[in-house]
Amino acid sequence: MVGGSFLHYLAPPDRDFLLGRGMIHVRSAGRTLMHEGDPTDHVLVLLSGWVRVYTTARNGQVVLYALCGPGEVIGDLAALHGWPRTATVDTLQETEFAQFTHDGFLACLEDRAALGVALLRQMAVRLRKAEGARVDFATMGVAQRVAAFLVRMADLHGRPSPNGVLVGMPLTQQDIANSIGGSRRAVARALQTFRERGMLVTGRRMFVVSALDVLRGLAGSAPDGT
Repeated sequence: MVGGSFLHYLAPPDRDFLLGRGMIHVRSAGRTLMHEGDPTDHVLVLLSGWVRVYTTARNGQVVLYALCGPGEVIGDLAALHGWPRTATVDTLQETEFAQFTHDGFLACLEDRAALGVALLRQMAVRLRKAEGARVDFATMGVAQRVAAFLVRMADLHGRPSPNGVLVGMPLTQQDIANSIGGSRRAVARALQTFRERGMLVTGRRMFVVSALDVLRGLAGSAPDGT
């Protein structure tokens, strides 16, 4: 379960209450769960797997908002306010989730105060991350932003391995470029530099940060405290 996620903040009885009222589904990799611009009709709580949340700007550029994993809720803001979808959500790997209707999700929040508090806490974590990303865009070059992105992935989703911190995320260079606001070519150069200097090892659907402290220093960041 992702630290700082909706389910992370719920006690087992509240978690059971919530999931007992949702419909459980499984979707394979490469499936679209939500389309940008669609009217609001459901909320998803991720139980396993990872999804990509992104929008397409008017000039056609793709902007990656987030990578969401187990425990996180998506579609909540649209459900709370009745807005159309502001982003598209695609599965990166086989993903299991609990699906709620708009009214069903709101009823759960009204019945259990703990659910509303947990949702607010997840929103606060997301806001903090968004504020950090804006600072990165304003103050860092592309290589620094790539380093900061890798550090965030390692802090949030990594696990120890013999060679460093293993992050089992199926990310492409374009995904990273879309997330940090750089070109794919510039991201590729930064990753190549990190590999050549022994700070990073990349593989299929994963990467290993071999020198986390060095990358953290390059990014000028502190460990994530969420």
